[in-house]
Amino acid sequence: MFGAKAANASSKLPLASSRVHQQNANHHHPLKQHQQHHQTGGGGNKENSSHAANGQNQQTQPGHASKQMLTQQKATTTNHTTLLTSQLSQTHSAMQSQSQPGAASTSLSPSPSPSPRYSLSQSPFAFNPTSHHTLADFDFGRPLGRGKYGRVYLARERRHQFICALKMLSLKQLAKYEVDHQLRREIEIQSNLRHPNILRLYTFFWDSQHVYLVLEYAPQGELYKWLQRYGRFSEAETGRFIADLVGAFKELARKHIIHRDIKPENLLLGEGNAIKIADFGWSVHAPSTRRQTVCGTLDYLPPEMVGHVPHDHSVDLWCLGVLMYEFLFGHPPFEAEDQNKTYERIAKVDLKFSSRVPISDSAKDLIQRLLQKDPAKRLTWEQISSHPFIQQHKNYKFSFPRTNPTQRTAAAAATKH
Repeated sequence: MFGAKAANASSKLPLASSRVHQQNANHHHPLKQHQQHHQTGGGGNKENSSHAANGQNQQTQPGHASKQMLTQQKATTTNHTTLLTSQLSQTHSAMQSQSQPGAASTSLSPSPSPSPRYSLSQSPFAFNPTSHHTLADFDFGRPLGRGKYGRVYLARERRHQFICALKMLSLKQLAKYEVDHQLRREIEIQSNLRHPNILRLYTFFWDSQHVYLVLEYAPQGELYKWLQRYGRFSEAETGRFIADLVGAFKELARKHIIHRDIKPENLLLGEGNAIKIADFGWSVHAPSTRRQTVCGTLDYLPPEMVGHVPHDHSVDLWCLGVLMYEFLFGHPPFEAEDQNKTYERIAKVDLKFSSRVPISDSAKDLIQRLLQKDPAKRLTWEQISSHPFIQQHKNYKFSFPRTNPTQRTAAAAATKH
């Protein structure tokens, strides 16, 4: 199951979503200008340049311009990589000082210890999260996922035989796409969260080529995989998932964190089929200010982002409504044949319920009260918890793969639609 040599697992490709991420589709966005800037190397796109020598115009060598551009890009990547490793060192030191006895608490300090009902795994990192590790401390198992910036592997910490997931991110890729600041923010936020429905980030370390995130292992994998397998989820399954996610979002709200990218690909199933929020790449700690960055995934963008209006935590309420709809119908509510039409449907909140997949009035009501154009009219987390749909299904017991007759019936119904 585990290889003896960790070096064999090294890769320069990463973990990501199976759907087009907003970050990768910004140049097609008809309603906004993204904040990402790409260095093209001055004049690198021109085949002709003006030269004063001898008073004549001369044609430049295409190869020379390309080499110049490559040199500039390499220098930029090297600078970004150096800066990132320096910032990671600062983050590591800050976390270490906060973990010392008597350190001043912050709004992002860990929550009180969870109750025994969902006690966290006794990991070797739980008591010293900022201890220095190297790749040699781990044995590698099978790959768990891959994405734009690296890969994730099943791993085992050698000294304590602790099973975890190791996310390997290429420094070159992070620097190339200028997302190093996102990684640092992700580490700072996720490492300070303690909740049974939020994936733990135990610790991190880095070398000359990669950053490594040591994460809680979720044996059932991406929830999106199960949604694809069954077509859609039953109301009981959906109600239980949403109820558990609301608990996680209450914890994020308590710490003034906006997630901004909830979708099935960013949710995992852990031990006992516990749902886990897993990806905090677009998250932000925003205790007072409203945010303006357009980010997330196309189908989950709220109207305020589409309309360039500053947003707050209520974007997560909208995303939860979209997620609930996708759980029940097997596709997002504003899906259309092209991106422009999707944006238009979101802007108008063109919400339709297909008669081919009958759902209860209670389920419809909750979705409609979350997918409100005016953020102020969306239900609060407390109101969601007390909604009849959630109250009816919050204690539902299920398992994936489905085993009981009710689950098998729901799977059969899903394949028909």
